Amino acid sequence: MSRKHAAGGSTPAVHALLEAGVPHTLHPYEHDPSSDLSYGLEAAAALGVEPDQVFKTLCAHVDGRLVVAIVPVSGQLDLKALARACGAKKAEMASPHDAERATGYVVGGISPLGQRTAHPTLLDETVELWDTVYVSGGRRGLDIGLAPADLIAATSAALAPLTKEN
Repeated sequence: MSRKHAAGGSTPAVHALLEAGVPHTLHPYEHDPSSDLSYGLEAAAALGVEPDQVFKTLCAHVDGRLVVAIVPVSGQLDLKALARACGAKKAEMASPHDAERATGYVVGGISPLGQRTAHPTLLDETVELWDTVYVSGGRRGLDIGLAPADLIAATSAALAPLTKEN
């Protein structure tokens, strides 16, 4: 592990990228528990990047199975679009407890990488608008920057339009 990774703290997400040899950068920041911003918007502000470039990881039940959806922090997950993209009839947000148990991460630090169990994953198609995107590194206060193609490959994600504006 490089000194840069040691300073950022190792998580299952970081470990998964290192094991796979995926190029990435770590972006630790001081998480403020009293912030009025969502975790994702707080990360975008702390990193000094556009909110459209930072992606949040959400868990939903789609026709009874858990699915991971990755969307920009500037928007909201469109549950109807998620169900459509999965060829399903209905999608509803998973409870925080279900999301934490299924991924092995705490809410606000759920990474799409290195999850406890692999789940079907869909990624908002706007990811391809960027050279680098940022996702949670597996804990509050740590984001990972990587190329969209590497995120797609590392998560085996399918691309779909998943976002509705806030």
